[in-house]
Amino acid sequence: MTTPEWRVLIADDEPAARKGVRQLLAAHSRFVVVGESRNGGEVLAALDTLKPDVIFLDIQMPGMDGFEVIRRRTPERMPVLVFLTAYDQFAIKAFEAQALDYLVKPVTEARFGISMRRVTKALNATASAGHGDGSLVVATNGGAVVLRHSEIDWIESADNYSRVWVGKRSYLIRESLMALEDHVRPAGFRRAHRRALVRLGGVRELAKTREGELVAMLGSGARVPISRRRRAAFILNLKTRSGT
Repeated sequence: MTTPEWRVLIADDEPAARKGVRQLLAAHSRFVVVGESRNGGEVLAALDTLKPDVIFLDIQMPGMDGFEVIRRRTPERMPVLVFLTAYDQFAIKAFEAQALDYLVKPVTEARFGISMRRVTKALNATASAGHGDGSLVVATNGGAVVLRHSEIDWIESADNYSRVWVGKRSYLIRESLMALEDHVRPAGFRRAHRRALVRLGGVRELAKTREGELVAMLGSGARVPISRRRRAAFILNLKTRSGT
């Protein structure tokens, strides 16, 4: 028998809906339900006391809806999030809140299985993030995408979000550049300017523009300007990394 690895919180004001999720989860032995919440206030309390790895969160609950729970908790402090709702019109807003999946009631066993594969992939990636080559898990409409630090070229601020660049493709993640900096710094990311982090290992060369500005030329073809304030530290970090 498989020992449960991950803790689940079910948040829904309907007892039948909570029971339905429990029944669907019974087929997934790596997960164990550690609590149930009926409203937003109970959810916030349970997140602190039970510390779940995953939450199945209803959107419309009495007193405080699911989006307000996320706003008060902040997306960065939420566990892996799967919305569970009777309405499909909130899907775009749900993914903007960094939901990994969006399930519309009633949920079929097959659809629930797809969601659980996405959840398992995200949790496995998070568990391995502190070992070897770290990673970021990004929620997209197609499910979770795991980006290894070594394949990310640079990251730029996008208001309350950050845009992660891998070659010519980018991914939006609802986390500030400052919060991401602590996470990716061990992988060799450094500030190029106030709104950009660059992976030093991806820098092909440093070049000067006609105006005398310094630009980091990345292997991906991207050109990221380096501010005058950050120039000395960036060059020093680059030389230290290359051993020159």
